[in-house]
Amino acid sequence: MSQEKVLLLGAGGQIGVELTEQLRKKFGADNVLPTDIRAEHPLLESMGRYAVVDALDTQKIKELIQEEGFTQVYLLAAVLSATGEQNPQLAWKVNMDSLLGLLEIGKELKLNKIFWPSSIAVFGPTSPKQNTPQSTVIEPSSMYGITKYAGENLCAYYNKKFDMDIRSIRYPGLISYKSPPGGGTTDYAVDIFHKAIAEGSFTSFLSEDTYLPMMFMEDAIRATIELMDAPKENLKAQGGYNLSGMSFSPKEIAAAITKHIPSFTIDYAPDFRQQIANDWPASIDDTQAQKDWNWKANYDLPAMVKAMLVGVKDTAHV
Repeated sequence: MSQEKVLLLGAGGQIGVELTEQLRKKFGADNVLPTDIRAEHPLLESMGRYAVVDALDTQKIKELIQEEGFTQVYLLAAVLSATGEQNPQLAWKVNMDSLLGLLEIGKELKLNKIFWPSSIAVFGPTSPKQNTPQSTVIEPSSMYGITKYAGENLCAYYNKKFDMDIRSIRYPGLISYKSPPGGGTTDYAVDIFHKAIAEGSFTSFLSEDTYLPMMFMEDAIRATIELMDAPKENLKAQGGYNLSGMSFSPKEIAAAITKHIPSFTIDYAPDFRQQIANDWPASIDDTQAQKDWNWKANYDLPAMVKAMLVGVKDTAHV
């Protein structure tokens, strides 16, 4: 089999930095090029090549793929849920135009595989809240969720109509200490660790009993690579795959942190993100992913909290 060459668009965000690291271990640094509209993320410096590329610049992306011979593209650029509600027109433009442009490039150049992330934001108030199944009522209530559901259908269309190989995961809230989140409703579950260590207290923008599906980034990256490695014929989901790690509330994660930092305190000041969270699932059923590519999370809440506190302290040099 010929050597795969991987291009990442939007690699400077929460997922892209750690995904780049793992893809370079898998394919070799010279065969993986992270790009973003921003300057290079500090964690990517000295690890290999980097290029400044706008995910909406389809002509430049096409030329780059042709010049370098990329066989796989990961499109990670997006305007997330909370930011998207503040600027819905931008969310639609970035999230949809970048995807449609890449799908057209992939069709023309016959890319081996494309990865595009979806989200639990596709689910809305009419979806089941507990153990939300792979196939169910989907009526998203945020612009971010609308773009992700439209994107899932677009990917399924190109897969079927043009015999392409586009794969997707409905990520839950992702928790990492290596790269900051980018304006999502689940961001509190990252910020709480930084505030716990630096200040000993935290004010949550979600109410104490708001349960949301979450996942430690290490699991999310592994899931992404495992999905991309799975035989195409095994993959039965038409949209993005449901992925489950853990579900908890601000009150529960605070209690888990208190076991390590007894003096830590939390209070609550719900804002506009509360309504977004109210429409999302409390837990996810990922039976389809388990069946199709043997998915299984490694981290539960106690293991994640321990890893995050160690990681945040190390990166902050506390």
